[in-house]
Amino acid sequence: MVKFTSENALKNNKNDIPQAAKENLPHLHTVILVGFMGAGKSSVGRVLATQLGWRFVDLDQRIERLEGKSVAEIFRSCGEEKFRRMELDALQTLLSKLHDDRCVIALGGGAFVQDPIAALIKATGIPTVFLDAEVEELLARCQEESRRQGSKRPLLETPDNFRKLYETRRPGYLKASFRKETGGKAVKEIADELIEALGLDKGLARTGEN
Repeated sequence: MVKFTSENALKNNKNDIPQAAKENLPHLHTVILVGFMGAGKSSVGRVLATQLGWRFVDLDQRIERLEGKSVAEIFRSCGEEKFRRMELDALQTLLSKLHDDRCVIALGGGAFVQDPIAALIKATGIPTVFLDAEVEELLARCQEESRRQGSKRPLLETPDNFRKLYETRRPGYLKASFRKETGGKAVKEIADELIEALGLDKGLARTGEN
């Protein structure tokens, strides 16, 4: 699998994914989606995996199943440091079992900016795609989702803190192999553009979600 240097990563994600990206990604079996909350990692990941016939894994949901509690509950009861260890362990285990499986992986919003996780992914050579949009659109998406679910997220009640956290994390996201602009686009449109830009093929037998 192709490995990307940090120089290429920064060059490629200054703008949207270049169409030439497909020439550098032969035999691609796994893609990792990264980005801030509201970027569409899970929703785009599911559609992308369905269209490709690949397996889809949401790392946060995988941790929730393993621990029997939500990420929010883990943060409250165990703290962020313990959660980050769980996150790293879960990703290490997942990547060690992939082999030649075709898989789309969606990371939690804070995962890729953790140095151990970024280093782990870099060592595998698996390409990462930073799904990005203007921070105001990300905030609006999260607020709409929160209203639909009838849930409350403290960060959404303090928009300035939401914006500051996004700006703090964005330099880490920009270390991804590629950046994909999602502003004003539907989920399927984003997935279609990723398939085209990365030179992937639709229609393989779907292997499900885990």
